[in-house]
Amino acid sequence: MAEEESGGERTESPSAKRRDDFRKKGQVAQSREVQTAALFSVLLLFWMFYAPMFWGELKEMLVMVWQRSGEYAVTISSMMKLAYYLGIAMALMLGPLFLVALMIGFFSTFAQIGWLFTAQPLIPDLTKLDPIKGMGRFISKRSLMEVIKSLLKVGLIGWISYKTLKNEFGQALLLIDIPVDGTVLYLAKTAALVMAKVVGIMIVLALLDYAFVRWEMEEKMKMTKQEQKEEMKETEGDPHIKSKIRSIQQQMARKRMMAAVPTADVVITNPTHVAVAIKYEAGQMEAPLVLAKGQELVAARIREIAREHRIPLVENPPVARLLHSKVEVGQSIPEELFKAVAEILAYVYSLKGRR
Repeated sequence: MAEEESGGERTESPSAKRRDDFRKKGQVAQSREVQTAALFSVLLLFWMFYAPMFWGELKEMLVMVWQRSGEYAVTISSMMKLAYYLGIAMALMLGPLFLVALMIGFFSTFAQIGWLFTAQPLIPDLTKLDPIKGMGRFISKRSLMEVIKSLLKVGLIGWISYKTLKNEFGQALLLIDIPVDGTVLYLAKTAALVMAKVVGIMIVLALLDYAFVRWEMEEKMKMTKQEQKEEMKETEGDPHIKSKIRSIQQQMARKRMMAAVPTADVVITNPTHVAVAIKYEAGQMEAPLVLAKGQELVAARIREIAREHRIPLVENPPVARLLHSKVEVGQSIPEELFKAVAEILAYVYSLKGRR
């Protein structure tokens, strides 16, 4: 029904203006899976280098707290100071991770949509308060797709994690005879292995989701033929109005052209199909100038004005056709026609007794 009201099915590729309108509204192809995959991938790589430093600082902090625990009385004030100290210390240790997370979030978004700042999505939309429409969005096809994607992602990641831990279960039974440091190292390696596999799965899912989001946005931006026509009217103007304006401009140009015919020195004709009015002023013009030209009815009007003002009419079909096809009104004649036009002007001047 909506498609019928908007002029049919959306089969036409989106125009540059439509893409720009969507972008201004904040409607761009952006996949959250890409951000998540990028975040986990970079954090995993960063953690591999940062972990020794983190665990070393954590160990030093715990040893210091444990060694000096007997020096303080257990009071509310001392406990608050201890909590404050531990909070600051943990914040400083985890700070690099949060900083990397913020940077990855920004760059993963920038890589997908480029630089975009718009307040359009923040403008309140009262239609979203409609409970019926809200329920429709909640149970829409897109919502169902998001739920299915989330379930598949969780299920796949859970299955990969389970299979990895299952394969390591036999080795885990031997941890009882291994020192604590060895146990911690084994757990860290196992956790890194699980995370690496999870990140691999997330990268594959991100690529698939990004391709789907791009395709979905292209389909959403497609236009109906009626929308294309309306957009052309907005950007280029109504074709009927443009045609009328062009017609008026042509009429005004023709009137100015006809007004210049009485000042011509000669009108070269075909003799009936083409007429070209020429003017030359020695010392002021480098070459003869075309004041007016036309075919059929326009040519007849030029000849009529020439007769009224006693402008000589010279029949020379080849020159008339060349002047009409090669020279625009207000332009000088080309060099290859100098000789032919000069002979015609010399003939006209001889009739008037001019040199």
